[in-house]
Amino acid sequence: MMFVRGRYGHGGRPGYEAEWRSNPAISGGGELIDQGVHLIDLARMFLGEFSTVDGFARTYFWNAPVDDNAFLLLQTADRRAAMLHVSSTEWKNLFSLELYGRAAKLQIDGLGGSYGTERLTYYRMLPEMGPPETTIWEYPMADDSWRVELTEFFEDIRLNRPPAASLEDAHATLRIVEKIYANR
Repeated sequence: MMFVRGRYGHGGRPGYEAEWRSNPAISGGGELIDQGVHLIDLARMFLGEFSTVDGFARTYFWNAPVDDNAFLLLQTADRRAAMLHVSSTEWKNLFSLELYGRAAKLQIDGLGGSYGTERLTYYRMLPEMGPPETTIWEYPMADDSWRVELTEFFEDIRLNRPPAASLEDAHATLRIVEKIYANR
């Protein structure tokens, strides 16, 4: 794995700046703490711990006391990188995660519903380079991931086992968020 590029955003609507996501007393912050943590978690899962954290969270559009966009550049000790962007000015809901290897790339798009059909695209680089072989799988069915995650969580409790995502994982992600918010 060489690097990861992720984008996660949702569209605005009239009055968005007055909704709960824009109230730091309720939401804890803006897009970085709302959707950014999910991209950071995914990047950590595929690349490992980040030794270099750079980026910023800003308010570009909404007249709100929280950030509406955050841009992150994260790097591991062995120089693998994650470029992440979260936004509430995407205008159309968007989820895209690209995982780049030396011989292939995986691209995940959509989350179902208003984020579009879930799609996995596999790009295999040919020895002679040029356009890669491309295979696309679509998952148009209903998304039951919340149910699956909650079921696993209840099983963790029942079996007295640690969850797959640990408190240490959450803390590591929040340390990255804290560093980005310090760059305001």
